[in-house]
Amino acid sequence: MTRAVVVGSGPNGLAAAAELSAAGVQVHVIEASDELGGGARNSAPLLPGLVQDHCAAVHPMAAGSPYLTGLDLPGVTWARAEIDCAHPLDGGDAALLSQSIDRTAEDLGDDGRRWAALFGAPSRRFSALSEDIMRPLVGMPRHPLTLARFGAVAALPPTWVAHAFASERTRALFLGVAAHAFQRLDIPLVTGIGAGIITAGHAVGWPVVAGGTGTLTSAVIERLRARGVTFETGRMITQRRELPAHDIAMFDLHPHQVARILGDALPARSRRAFTRFRPGPAAFKVEFAVDGGVPWLAEGVSRAGTVHLGGAAAEIVAAEREIVAGRMPERPFVLVGQQYVADPQRSAGDIHPVYAYAHVPGGFRGDATEAIIAQFERFAPGFRDRIHTMRVVTSTELSRTNPNFVGGDILTGAKSPLQFTLGPRLSARPYDTGVPGSYICSAATPPGPGVHGMCGVNAAQRALHVERSRRRPHQDAAA
Repeated sequence: MTRAVVVGSGPNGLAAAAELSAAGVQVHVIEASDELGGGARNSAPLLPGLVQDHCAAVHPMAAGSPYLTGLDLPGVTWARAEIDCAHPLDGGDAALLSQSIDRTAEDLGDDGRRWAALFGAPSRRFSALSEDIMRPLVGMPRHPLTLARFGAVAALPPTWVAHAFASERTRALFLGVAAHAFQRLDIPLVTGIGAGIITAGHAVGWPVVAGGTGTLTSAVIERLRARGVTFETGRMITQRRELPAHDIAMFDLHPHQVARILGDALPARSRRAFTRFRPGPAAFKVEFAVDGGVPWLAEGVSRAGTVHLGGAAAEIVAAEREIVAGRMPERPFVLVGQQYVADPQRSAGDIHPVYAYAHVPGGFRGDATEAIIAQFERFAPGFRDRIHTMRVVTSTELSRTNPNFVGGDILTGAKSPLQFTLGPRLSARPYDTGVPGSYICSAATPPGPGVHGMCGVNAAQRALHVERSRRRPHQDAAA
């Protein structure tokens, strides 16, 4: 029987294990942490009864993932807020993004027709589109016209796309979603991440997992155990010789770690590419327990599952430019998760869990807590007085507890045009390391970050293809 070892149990490591085990491969998963799941798990509760996500929280790309929809996981329920995302502005106004593109267009007024023209057709064809954007963007697309229509928007700098809209609120809403890339918003291809999130959101919404993201991870692990997959926690792999006997090795790790483990076995070209792979800006997270919820000024924001605190379009562009340059902005872009709006069981009475992280420079060693609270106070005066308790997770702590998050970079690598589209090295086979039988399957590879698991699926399919090709000559000779 073919044996595989998967190093790292984040969403992509588990997805690789699922794909390999479904093909009859004997799989063993090794995790350095004492807990499986990487960023896709629940945090320890701030207060009894509260449910909070550790990192991954809202999942538009996961709900439409062919891998996850095909697993049929009992006990996993997607929960959706009435409004997917709100972007409040100074003065008490807010732009609202809903799953319904018609409702979103109506809320955006004169810009609604343009929004629907840009994102309507791709969202209606999202199941077809996902077959192309959820795999490496090399080779012949399966749905060329659908991909071309999406790519006409995705290839542009976000600031160019924003100029298509007449109102400040629409420009700010779009650039707030584009800012999920943790990247300058005036360079090509960065729109791909934001356009993908918007398109998926209009197709399947911005759902959360009922009971927390850890519920999804636990269900996947239970399914894998039923297939005979074995797990080992608390073991850090630092050298290739520490791996158990295997035919296939899958690494759900940062390229820097893969380079250290494979060492001199790596071809020089691969080693250079992996060691030069650039981390991106960081996240600085604060988890809040809020008495009565956040007192938002703008109508509709309290009904949104996700809130972007970034202000006007120009302010978002400037803040993201600053963090890429290594400077801390006075008013950082802050992503707020109100997962309890979609999933009320996460709250304890009238005390609600609120998740927030600021975009900060890579390797940030300062304290962004007050900057985050100030952004809340800007759009929800009185928020500070409602904080029952809070927990700060610094960029340094994110890096320490998850080696994939180098310097606090939760996207596993800067999403510059080349790294976003091609992964760690220039190759038509982005999952190959150059060491026979060894593959990288982390969010550093296409299609990038998220709980969708498709980096792991694609890498495992590549490994199975190579393994079958390797065994075929021996089988033919035996016949």
